[in-house]
Order: sequence, then C-alpha cells, then structure tokens
Amino acid sequence: MKFEVKDNCPLNNFEPCKKLDCGWFIKLKGADPQSGEEFDDWGCAVAFMPILLIENAQQSRQTGAAVESFRNVMVEQQREVLELASKNDKLKMIE
Repeated sequence: MKFEVKDNCPLNNFEPCKKLDCGWFIKLKGADPQSGEEFDDWGCAVAFMPILLIENAQQSRQTGAAVESFRNVMVEQQREVLELASKNDKLKMIE
C-alpha cells in the first residue's frame, strides 16, 4: 500500500508547497538507509529529516564500531609492549 503525501508546507501554515521558490526545497541523492534502494529526488528538507536521521544513526554506529576495533588493537599492542619491556628489564637484571 502506497500513501500519497499531500503537498502542503508545515513551515507555511500548510499552504501548497512553493517548490523551487522555497529555500528548504532540496535535491537528495543516495541510498535509502532502510531499503537500500537508490533514489534521486527533490523534496522538502523537513520531510527528508527522518531519512537523514536514520542515516546519521547508522553512520554513528559504524564509527563506534571502528573506534572499538581500533581500541582493541591498541590494547593488544600495549600488552605486547609491556611484556617486551618486562622481559627486557629481567634480562638487564641477569646481566
């Protein structure tokens, strides 16, 4: 079931959309974050907000995962450095 959205503006007392005469009328091109299908569409920036918020949340999750992965690598490398430093100190004591 596809809904037809009325072409009225929440910024202008729900009068008909002014389209290209409005500063909020933008072109959005990319992939829908929910379905993955490509789109290239003109519309109201206010109406595009939910799509943009979903995309922003996905990018934030990906960034968080990358930071966590980087942190795990750094923790492991730090552990290895401390082990090497400990072995080096023990060798110096023997000499």
